[in-house]
Amino acid sequence: MTLAAWITQELQNRLNPSALTVIDESEQHHGHAGWREGGETHFRINIVSEAFSGKSRVDRHRLVNEVLQGAFDRGLHALAIQAKAPGE
Repeated sequence: MTLAAWITQELQNRLNPSALTVIDESEQHHGHAGWREGGETHFRINIVSEAFSGKSRVDRHRLVNEVLQGAFDRGLHALAIQAKAPGE
């Protein structure tokens, strides 16, 4: 399973999003810290979930990072997150 597929599966299973986009931006970081051949080092996530309702931006990012700790263990270097509650 690719890291992108794993990230998608984990977010769907744990946060039940109404919208989710996972984008591998690794090629844009070619030659930068953390980049490696084959990609899957830098991702952008856009997610809408009821789990974010009433939470600050920092708490939303912490929640996503907690869910995806296994991705960092698998070589994820950087994660850009846009996390919103429904209606935002």
